[in-house]
Amino acid sequence: MFRKRPVHDGDELLARLGSLTAQARELAEQQRSRVELAIALQRGMLPGDMPDVPGFHLAARYSPAYAGLNVGGDWYDAFTLPDGRIGLSVGDVQGHTIDAAAFMGQIRVGLRALASVTSEPGDLLARTNDLLLTLGTDLFATCTFMRFDPGTGTVESARAGHIPCVWATADGKSGVSEDEGGPPLGVQEGMEYPVTRYRLTTGGVFLLLTDGVVEGPSLPVDEGLDRVVRLAGIAAVAGMEATSLAAAVIKNAALVGHEDDAAVLVVGHDRRAVEP
Repeated sequence: MFRKRPVHDGDELLARLGSLTAQARELAEQQRSRVELAIALQRGMLPGDMPDVPGFHLAARYSPAYAGLNVGGDWYDAFTLPDGRIGLSVGDVQGHTIDAAAFMGQIRVGLRALASVTSEPGDLLARTNDLLLTLGTDLFATCTFMRFDPGTGTVESARAGHIPCVWATADGKSGVSEDEGGPPLGVQEGMEYPVTRYRLTTGGVFLLLTDGVVEGPSLPVDEGLDRVVRLAGIAAVAGMEATSLAAAVIKNAALVGHEDDAAVLVVGHDRRAVEP
C-alpha cells in the first residue's frame, strides 16, 4: 500500500518549478539583450553611406553569420581622402566575440585617422599594424586597403594577410588580383606591405571581399573565388550596376555554407558617363 505524499510537498515542488521558470526567463532576457547589444555594436561601426564619385558607383553588402554571441569582426569602409581620392578597405578580425567586433571598430577608425597623415596603402597598413600592437591585445586582423583615383582610374592596393580582390573589364576579362601582400595586422611590428597598381577601365569593376563570401564548409576558397570571378565578368559585360552586383555576390555567399560574416565592397566604372 502506497503512502500518500503530503500536500505541502506538492506545493513545494510547484514553488521550485515557478522559481526555475522565472530564472530561465530572466536569463533568456539577459541573453536577448546582450545579443541585441552585440549586433547594434557591430552594425553601428559600419559606414552608412558610400562616397559620391562622379562617373563611378560604389556599393557594399554585409551578411552577418552569428549564433548567440558569436558576432564576427568583418568590416568594409569607403571614404574620401584629403586629396580627393577614395580610400577603400575591407577586413576580418580573428575570432567571433564582442571583443572582435570592438577591435574591428578600432581598426576602421585607426585606418581613417592615419589616412589623414598618409594614404599610401603600404605605409598606411604598416602604421596601422604598429598602432594595433600598442593596444596590447591578442587579436589580429587581415585587411586590404586601396587608394582609388577617380581622375585617372588608378587603383593602388596593399594587402595584410587578406584574400585577393576580384576584377573584371567590360570586354569580358576577369580574374583575381596578384599583389604580393604582407602578414596580418597586429602580429609583428616593423612589417612592410608592398603596393600593386591597377587601372579601372571603362565599364570595369573591382570587388573587395572577406573570406565568408568565398569559403565555407560547402566550398573551398579557390572555387569560391572562381565563382565570384565569373559573376564579376558577366556583370561587367552586361553593364550591371554596382549595387546589383554586390547583392548578387552576397546571395552567392549563401551557397558556400559560410559560418562567418560576409562582406563585399564594389567599385565600378559607369560606362554611361562616357557614352555619347
